[in-house]
Order: sequence, then structure tokens, then C-alpha cells
Amino acid sequence: MTAATDARGGSPGAAATAGRPGVTATETPDAYGGCPRLSTAQIAELGGLGVRRYAAPDEVLYRSGEPSDELLVLLDGKIGITAGYGTPDERVDDVHGPRRLVGELGLVAGDPALFTAVMLTPGAVLAVPVTRLSAATAGNRALGDLIMRSLLVRQWVLTGLGASLRIVGSRFSPGTRRLREFADRHGLAHLWVDLEEDRAAEGLLRALGVRTDETPLVVWRGTSVLRNPDDGQLGRVVGCPRVLGSGPVNGTTPHDLVVVGAGPGGLAASVYGASEGLGTVLLETVARGGQAATTARIDDYLGFPSGISGVDLAERAGRQAERCGARVSLPTEATGLEDCDGCHVLRLRNGDRIWARAVVLATGARYRRLAVPCLEQFEGASVFYAATEAEAQLCAGQPVVIVGGGDSAGQAALFLAERCPVVRLVVRGGELGASMSRYLVDRIERHPAVDIQLGAEAREVRGDGRLQEIIIEDRATGRRSELDARALFVFIGAVPGTGWLGDQVALDKHGFVRTGPAAQPPRVRRSSRARRGSSAADRAPWRPSALETSRPGLYAVGDVRSGSVKRVRNAVGEGAMAARLAQERLS
Repeated sequence: MTAATDARGGSPGAAATAGRPGVTATETPDAYGGCPRLSTAQIAELGGLGVRRYAAPDEVLYRSGEPSDELLVLLDGKIGITAGYGTPDERVDDVHGPRRLVGELGLVAGDPALFTAVMLTPGAVLAVPVTRLSAATAGNRALGDLIMRSLLVRQWVLTGLGASLRIVGSRFSPGTRRLREFADRHGLAHLWVDLEEDRAAEGLLRALGVRTDETPLVVWRGTSVLRNPDDGQLGRVVGCPRVLGSGPVNGTTPHDLVVVGAGPGGLAASVYGASEGLGTVLLETVARGGQAATTARIDDYLGFPSGISGVDLAERAGRQAERCGARVSLPTEATGLEDCDGCHVLRLRNGDRIWARAVVLATGARYRRLAVPCLEQFEGASVFYAATEAEAQLCAGQPVVIVGGGDSAGQAALFLAERCPVVRLVVRGGELGASMSRYLVDRIERHPAVDIQLGAEAREVRGDGRLQEIIIEDRATGRRSELDARALFVFIGAVPGTGWLGDQVALDKHGFVRTGPAAQPPRVRRSSRARRGSSAADRAPWRPSALETSRPGLYAVGDVRSGSVKRVRNAVGEGAMAARLAQERLS
């Protein structure tokens, strides 16, 4: 099949706007990168695979509702992208001039066109068969990316979807899930094209020879195409703020306060440290919010009687910290801690160093994984460690299982119960209220969609590519039963983010940071002569303050702290308190 060519009267040399109501000869600006202007070299490369032909005024190049197997490059003249062609409501939405790539995403997959492309002036086009696209881009990745970006962006512009960030990937891909979480946690409005649902996008990747390991794809503002980027690459493209290049990185003047981790505790320390006049820098590996950002709804935080999502709370706190003067650097990962001339020195993943007079550790903790065979096969696609809108979209209308008995599990159960017909909550202990807040217990027990399984543990996961069922075992009887599930959410405790600290601070047996009296190092015996010759200040042993670690001037707050209460409200209070203690020490 070739592109439709329907001459509706007129002749070569006819007026530019003959028969096209309300059309001017002005080209539509390429604001979104949807119809780029090709270089001479790119046209020459495509020219060897296509056919050049004359196009008369009013000639239809492809028609709404009809398929085509060609993409077009306009060599001369002007093309109008027309809606309602041939009807009283006909209008020309876009006008494109020479050297533009013209076409629609659906045409690659053999779908009917959404709009009609009509010649407004006489000219010439290069028609390239879709079946030859792979050959055209095999040795020219830049050309392939340009074609891919153009068609994807053009589709979103034509359908009125103007998000700056577009993610194209499979719902079963952990990479897709990671990138969508990155966008959600950074507050980046984005459009996700699911390859299982959008046949045209899948056809485009196939036509261009994009391998599976090169997906998911990210298109940013119609100008950049990234193939399966990591968080750091995406962060640099979308403009995440960085501190790198400032004086302290080069080993000069230290910052007053460096906060490591942008969860609720770290954000609070940054807000109050900066508001106290301290030169404050906030470092975060992924995005603001920490584990709280994965919580769909926080109902017991002061000032929000209707609750607030973890992402919204983190976004507000982050902006407040910046407004108070804190400098935010993300994604920036601290990999080591050392001492130099009385300053704390933080080593970063990229090899830089940051000097600080005081440090607040707010690195939080990550959720533990279930000791279940083959679990990793489903992670990112059917097994999750957070319950946000992104996960809810993937399992809406389907049965799910939640493993865990704390507040995070309870909040997830209530959130998912509004979107899923059955939510089974599997709790290891024999009582739901043992580690869950009373208000959550009451709401869960009253919710008709939540089925509570006490005294049980998950033993197996089964499925072919995607989760289908979970085998649980009764801890008292050993009896096993099958639970129908399309998604599994795991909230069974946490591992502290302290592996990078080495032996620089005292940790408890579980790896959490000791603070206050529990962190005090062994006292050193002094001779009686030393005691008699010392001042009272010299004789007084150093005692760490409430949130101070075994290292003077270094504080720990939130989930990373030994003995902490794993609640957002507590982490915020500790962060504010640590900033005040640091300010008093430095002054």
C-alpha cells in the first residue's frame, strides 16, 4: 500500500490556500520537536530508500481514517495537517514547510491516520516505506532517534498531551517502573506509553530496530531521546539541582551544615538549619521524600486534617528548604565519611568531596525483601516496595496481597482497597495492633475490601511472566493456602542506610546509628597528675547530646537512628531538633 494521493481539483501553481478555509502560509513553529527539519545529509540517506514525487496543490498525502505504509519528507512546498477534511468544520491545525519529516505514529503500525495531510502549495515529497526504516537507521543511531522522537512527540501533540517528559516502556519492565517512580518523586508531570497497550509505539521500536535492552525510552521536551537511562542520567537531562563546583567540593571553606538524605527528617533539618542562618547543603541519592514519598497517604501529620500524600509533603518541604536558603544537590550519593582538620569530609560517588562543620545523617532505611524463591523475577513488574499512584495504576481492578503489619502496610492496604476489589493483608504476628497505629487498625477492620490473614507468612510466588498467586503458610498449623494475586506489596521492616559509614560512628547490632548516651565512647582513664593540671572544662568528659552520634558534631535523625519511632511526624521533629543542636554547637 502507498500513501493516499487524491487530487481535489486545482492545478500546479494554484493559490497556496485554495480551498483550505482559514489557512495562512505561515509555518507552525516546531515547538515540540514533532516535525523536525532534516539536514541535507539525512535527506540524502533517506533518499536512497524512498521515492521522490511531485505533489499538486490540494493533493491528499494521507487521509484520516485510512492506513498508509509510508513516512514523508517534504522537499518543497507546504503541507497542511487537517482535521475534519471535506466537512463544513474542516480546519488546518499545522502548516509544515520544506525538509520536514511528516507522518503519524500509528501509520508505522498500520493503523489509520488521525488527521489528513494535504498539499497547500505545489511541491515535492520523498516517500519512505515504513518497512525500510530499520535499514535507514541501522548505521545511523542519531537518525533513528530523530525519527523515533519526532513520531512519538507528534502523536502526543496531535492528541493534546503536552507533558514535557514521556516514558515509553513495558508495564512489566523494572526499568519502566524505576523511571516512572523517579518522575513521580521529583514531581515531573509525565506521560507513560505502555508498550502492551500502544501497538503503534511498539511497531515504531520494532521498525527502527530498537532492542529490548534499550528500552524503556525517555523523550524530554521533544529534544532528547534517552535509551534506558539511569537515575543520574535522567536527573542531569531534566535539570535536577546540583551543588558540584562550589568551593567546598574543591577543598576550601566548609559548609556549616550538610544534611545527607532528603526524607522527612533531612528536609526538616535543612529547613530549620537554613532558617537559623547556617550555610546548609542537602544531599540526596534519588529524590526528595525518602520512604515517605512512597506512601500514598499520611493521615496523622499535623496541619493536614484530610491527610497528605508523601510526595506532596516532600515537594512542599523541599521548596520550603530552598526558599530558606538551603542548597539541594540530587542525585548525589555519599559513599564515605572521614575527618580532616576537625571537619567532617563526605566522599561522593563521582569522586568529589564536601567539607562540613556539622552533619545530619538522615539516610533512612530501605524495606527488606521476602525470603521467597524466585521473587526477583517479579520485582518491578508485580512485586513492589511502595504503594503510590504508579503502582495502583498497574493493579487497579485486580486482587493484591500486602505482607507486613506496620503503619506502611496499613496505609497501603487502605489506599489500594479503593482501587482493587480484594486486598489481602498477610501479617506474621497474631495481633494487628502490635505494631500498627490504632487509627489504621480501626479503619482496616471496618473496610469491606480488606481481608486480614494473621499469623501467616508468604512462602511461594507463582506466575508465568507476571504474578498469579501467592502461597502462604499458617505459622501455628503449617497449613498452606493459595491467594489469587496480580501484585504483591512488601512492608516487612527496613535495613538502615549506613553501609557507607564504615567504622566512623557507633552502630547497634542491627546497623542503626546510636545516638545520645548509647553512643558515648568508652571513657579514657587519666593520671591523677593530668587531672590536677587540667581545667574543669578539660576534665569534663564529652557527652553526646540527644541526637548526636559517637562523633562530635554529627547527628542522626529518622529511620536511620537506633531506637527511632518509624513515623513521619517523629522524623520531622528530630530533624528540627538536630538543626538546633548543630546551630548551638557551631555558635
